[in-house]
Order: sequence, then structure tokens, then C-alpha cells
Amino acid sequence: MPGRTWQCLALALYATVLRLLTPLYLLRLGWRSLKEPLYRHAMGQRLGLYRGPRPAPGRLWLHAVSLGETRASQPLVEQLRRLRPELRFVFTHGTGTGLAAGELLLQPGDCQAWMPFDTPGATRRFLRHFQPAMGVLMETEIWPSMQHQAGLAGIPMVLANGRLNPRSAARGRRFAALLHPAAAKLALALAQTEADAQRLRAAGVAQVQVCGNLKFDVTPPAPLLAGGRQWRQALPRPVLLAASTREGEEALLLGLWRAQPGPRPLLLLVPRHPQRFDEVAALVQAHGLSLARRSGWGEQPPASAAACDVWLGDSVGEMPLFYACADAALLGGSYAPFGGQNLIEAAACGCPLVMGPHTFNFAQAATDAIAAGAARRAPDLAAGIRAALELLNDPARDAWAQRALAFAAAHQGAAQRVAAQLLPLFSPPVSPPVSPPMPAPQERPCAPD
Repeated sequence: MPGRTWQCLALALYATVLRLLTPLYLLRLGWRSLKEPLYRHAMGQRLGLYRGPRPAPGRLWLHAVSLGETRASQPLVEQLRRLRPELRFVFTHGTGTGLAAGELLLQPGDCQAWMPFDTPGATRRFLRHFQPAMGVLMETEIWPSMQHQAGLAGIPMVLANGRLNPRSAARGRRFAALLHPAAAKLALALAQTEADAQRLRAAGVAQVQVCGNLKFDVTPPAPLLAGGRQWRQALPRPVLLAASTREGEEALLLGLWRAQPGPRPLLLLVPRHPQRFDEVAALVQAHGLSLARRSGWGEQPPASAAACDVWLGDSVGEMPLFYACADAALLGGSYAPFGGQNLIEAAACGCPLVMGPHTFNFAQAATDAIAAGAARRAPDLAAGIRAALELLNDPARDAWAQRALAFAAAHQGAAQRVAAQLLPLFSPPVSPPVSPPMPAPQERPCAPD
């Protein structure tokens, strides 16, 4: 069967399956909104349905699905505004934490919305409503229908801070008929590392440049760092942080922690996903450990919290506060096969880190951090706890912290490089009409409406 025909059939089948799944998708959002009410906000936007007049066309559309991608986009947005003060943005997100973080990026004239479900109709309505001059997708976002519709409309799409680990690359090869054309429609991919660049080229992206990782350019808020250090000074014992933990890691960690001989350091436990805060709190109590929850106090912990076994970091956007309070940290998502969470943030806060064996989401950064003496690796969680406890009592712990800060500073500059690549592709209309029509399709759509 000719390649073009097979790709059209794959896209049509993908669109049909997503349409059939749309009611289940909306039910899932409703269910999730029971714990996170923000998911009920403007649910029609998930279908490409918008209220009010169309915004002025010619904006730069930036999609950052969740909290990590949105925070990583901040230095890029700031750099673009410095270079083009007149620039206006459309920000889209897929999660509640991403949407909340994106609100902090808004300036007068900007727009924010949910990313629509990737059906032809929803994506076409999104593009007709916002009429962006260019789309920027953060990190790993490949959307076949959206990129097909953007191609028909003549809207250049760029993957920024791009990464593609070997596992995702292998999965993409199994769906090459669908994903290869989507990747090929990218005008440019700006990869974090050369290894990411090679995998993106193999996936079908024609133009790839290596620009580094935007997460190195994220500056931890000074008030959060100062607050964390103040917490630490008031505590009579060391603090071990379990940062951005994932499903399965907390139960194992708490069992191992309960078996540690006393007196134990304070364990500061911060789950990755807000919807799991109550679940993890129940786990702590089920293990017979006393608990204090960050959400239960204001700027300062109550005096009673100092004697607790575990502090639960059940808040969003305060990781620098927790890193600044900790003497060392275990990297969540790296002790189970999730690929690891953002280890760069720990370094930027000067917190020595012990990571597990699974760091494929940050493979190059993990290797570089170890080489710089900013982090250690352990084969499993039990060994990770032992290594972290050694760091807590290491007379050279301050040297570890300084090396972490130096490592983070040495890899900055990605925002300038990415912005320099994006702006030549950004060509908004000089004098756009109030409601210009979408450009005529250059090829027959493969997927039905």
C-alpha cells in the first residue's frame, strides 16, 4: 500500500477512535474535578468551543501541558518579551497545575485556554478562534491532528526544549504511520541534547538544533529559598527530602523509613501529583508515623510539627521552599521506572541529590550532575536512603551544595538560544483584518471532520 495512503488511513482511524473516546474523556475530567475543581473550568474548550469574541490574530501560541513544562517555559517567555516587547501569547495546558502556573505568565493582551482534544474538529476550531502566527510545543508534545490542521493552515509548529527518550522513541516506531507525518510537519525541533536530537531526526523531524535545557534557566524564587532556610534553621535535626515521588515509591520509602533506627531525621515527603496528597497522608499514618501537613500551616510550621516523623509537602509550586529546607534529597520517579523528575531544580536550589536507577527523562543532566559532584546514584531505594543519610552527616555537605549550584549555573543559556531560533519563524500579519479566514488547505485532509 502506498505510504501516503497508509498515513491517511492511520490519521483517519486515529481521529475516529478519539471521537468515540470523547465521552469517556469528558467523564474522566469530571471525575478528576472532584479532587481538583480546576478541571471543571471551561470544559467546552477541550472540544474547541469558546465564548466571547475572537482575540486579535497573529499571536505566538505556546503549549505547556503541565507544571514542569510551564515552569520551564518561563525563561523562554521572558526572553521573547525582552526581544519583542509587542509580542502577545496564547498559552495552552492539559493539566490543572499547568493552567495555574500558566496564569503567572499572563500579561495584558495574552490569552490562556485548555489544549483541545486532538480531534480534527476541535483542533480546527481552536486554530480558527485564536489564529496564531506560530505554535510552540514544549518538550514531548506531538499531536497528529493538531499538527495536520496547522499544516493545512500554514502555521509553523516548533518543538522547544525537545526530548525523546529511547523508550518513547521505540513506542513511536510502532506507530510510525501516524507519528512520523506529525513529526515531519514540525518546522523545527530544538532539542535538549544531541542524543535527543538524533532520536528526533530518526522520528521524522527534518530540522533539529541542539539548544540545551530550559530548566537550567529557571531561577528559584528568592522568597521561597529564604523561607526554606528559615525553616531549616529552626529545626534541631537534619531534614531528608523525598522530592516529587510517584506511585509505589511512597509505600516502599515509608516501610524502609519506619525500620530505620532512631533518632531519625525529619522526612519531608512531597508527592508529584496533587490528587495523591490525601492518599499519601493516609499511607504515612498507616505506617504508624506522625504527620504534619504543609497545607495546615501558614508561613511558619507550628511548634508541634518539629516533633513529627514526616512532613507532607501537600502544596503546589513550593519545591524551592522544600529543597532549601532539606540537607539532602531523594529524587522521586527514579526509584520506580518513571524516568525521574526534575533533578535540575534541586541543583539550582543547592540541594545534594541521590537518584535511583531510572533517570531516562533527564539522562544527560543526570550524567552531568554526577560528574560534577552535585549528585549520587543508588541502585535501589534502600541504598538511596543509606547514601542520603551519609550525605546528611558528611562534613563536606556544604561542598556538595556549592557544586550543585555551580553545575546548575554552568548549563544556563538555553532560553537565549531557543528564542534566537524561534523569532525568525514568527511572522504575524502586519495589518490583519478583524476576522480573517483560515488559509486555504494545500492538501486534502486525511481525517474526516
